[in-house]
Amino acid sequence: MPASDASTSGKPRLTRKPLHMIVACSENRVIGRAGTLPWRIKEDLHYLFEMVKGGVVIEGRRVFDELKRPYPGTRTIVLSRDPARTFDGCDKAGDLDIALRMADAIDGFDTIWIGGGQRLYEEALPLIDRLFLTLVHTEVSDGDTFFPEWRKRFTKVVSSRRSTNGKLDYTFLVLEPE
Repeated sequence: MPASDASTSGKPRLTRKPLHMIVACSENRVIGRAGTLPWRIKEDLHYLFEMVKGGVVIEGRRVFDELKRPYPGTRTIVLSRDPARTFDGCDKAGDLDIALRMADAIDGFDTIWIGGGQRLYEEALPLIDRLFLTLVHTEVSDGDTFFPEWRKRFTKVVSSRRSTNGKLDYTFLVLEPE
C-alpha cells in the first residue's frame, strides 16, 4: 500500500513505509500460554522469518525475551520503559509512536512489521495496512495471551494457503481492510 496521509483506519499515518502485522493465533485468538507459544509449527516459523526479512520489526520485551535475539535480516526495535534494560543487536523505544518514527527513519528497510505481543497487537491493529495471519485451526482452552478481534475490520483476503504439520492444520492468510 502506498504511503498516504491517512491509514485505512482514518487515523493519521505515522509512517511513510507500509505498516504490517504478523501473528499466529488459534481459532479462539490465543497467541500464548504460560509465556510461550501453544504450538510448534516449523513451517510458520520459517514463514515468519522470510516475511519480515528486509524490514524493521517492532516487538514487545516479552517477545524478545522468548526469542533472545533479533529476527535475522531485520532491524529490530524492542519496546521497553525500563531505562536500564538493553537488548543485544536491537534498538529500544519507550512506546509505539517513538518506535514507528524510529522505524520510518531507518534507511534500507522497506516495511515496518508489528511482531507482538498482546498489548502491542492491541495498540497497533487499528494502524496497520496489512495483516499476515497464520490461523491455527484449533481451540486452546488454557491460553492466557490473546490476539485482538480482527474479523470485522480485515475482511479482504489477499491470499490464503492451507497447510498441515501432521498434528495441526493451519491457514496462512494475508488480509486487508475493505
